[in-house]
Amino acid sequence: MHENLVIVRGGGDIASGSIEKLHKCGFNVLILEVENPSSIRRKVCYGEAVYTGEMEIEGIKSKKIKYLDEINKMFEERVIPVLVDPIAECTQILNPVALVDGILAKKNYGTNRGMAPITVALGPGFTAGKDVDIVIETMRGHNLGRLIYEGEAMKNTGVPGNIAGFTKERVIYSEFEGIIENIHDIGDIVKKGDVLAKIGGNEVYASIDGVLRGIIRDGFYVTKNFKIADIDPRADEQKNCFTISDKSRSIGGAVLEAVISLMKKRGF
Repeated sequence: MHENLVIVRGGGDIASGSIEKLHKCGFNVLILEVENPSSIRRKVCYGEAVYTGEMEIEGIKSKKIKYLDEINKMFEERVIPVLVDPIAECTQILNPVALVDGILAKKNYGTNRGMAPITVALGPGFTAGKDVDIVIETMRGHNLGRLIYEGEAMKNTGVPGNIAGFTKERVIYSEFEGIIENIHDIGDIVKKGDVLAKIGGNEVYASIDGVLRGIIRDGFYVTKNFKIADIDPRADEQKNCFTISDKSRSIGGAVLEAVISLMKKRGF
């Protein structure tokens, strides 16, 4: 067992808060991603290195690797390696002390307690004490970041968190199927009705005024009802498009607490 190695499944914006916290506290973190991540808030996703080769967020770099024998060099350089391994096969070879499921798919894509001595999962779709050791609550509100040792996180409501009085209005889902062609980029100030992108020639419009906080990668093939963009109604929050969110940091702190507390409890 590698006592300093934590594997994180998923490198999206919420998982990236946990990745940052673990990395800063001295853990060697390996991110496992799918071949074509569908992140919306791409500027704050370490997993974007799958496309770009490397990604830097708030001074911390991640780099895509092809082979496991590259990870030690990355760790020596304090760079976070990103490996395309959607079913987490590498856990059998690397024997991490902990595995964190940060996919946030609201269902379990194969994570189980046999993958590592310590297992943690973010959000609904997992049962603590059965699928993993600890589940972290990801719903905004009083219980955000709570460690759940038995049972499940709150069910997904399908309603995005309230920002400046807007909930579902600020999130845009595709009405069409096809390859997306982005007209606006993350950080742009937009007005309601502005054309954000085109899908198969069909225009996608901004639903409210604000700053485009996230939009799926240009050239991505989307299906109907696929989440493709997120607008923050607070136009003065433009800089926050490029930093890890408060929600992500809160969850990251909870993940760090979960891993360290179980390491101490189990004598690692």
